[in-house]
Amino acid sequence: MMRGIRGATTVAADTAEEITAATHELLREIVARNGADLADVAAATFSVTADVQAMFPAAAARAIGWERVPMDCYQQMQVPGSLPRCIRVLVYWNTERAQGEIRHVYLREAARLRPDLLKT
Repeated sequence: MMRGIRGATTVAADTAEEITAATHELLREIVARNGADLADVAAATFSVTADVQAMFPAAAARAIGWERVPMDCYQQMQVPGSLPRCIRVLVYWNTERAQGEIRHVYLREAARLRPDLLKT
C-alpha cells in the first residue's frame, strides 16, 4: 500500500544555502517522525512559491541520500495572500500504516498552513 506524507517549510531568503538547509530539515523530520525507511519511498514531488528560485529542493534531497528516489519540482499557484518563500513536499511512501498513523510535518512559518494535520 502507498501513503502520502505531506510537509512544508519556509526559507528566510531565496538562497541555495537556505533552500538546502530547509529541505534537509524537512525531509529528515518526515523520515524520523514516520520511522520511514528511505528504500520504501516511491517518489517525492516538491512545489515552491514563485519567490523560491535559487535551487531545486530535489537537488538538496539528493545530497542527503535521496539520489535513487524519483523526484520532481514545480512552481505553486500564485494565490494572493499565500505564504511566501514556501517549499512543500508530498512523499509517496510504501507502507502498511493506516492513513491516520501518518505524521505530516510543517516547519517554520509553514506550521500555520495545516494545524489540523499537526494535531494527529
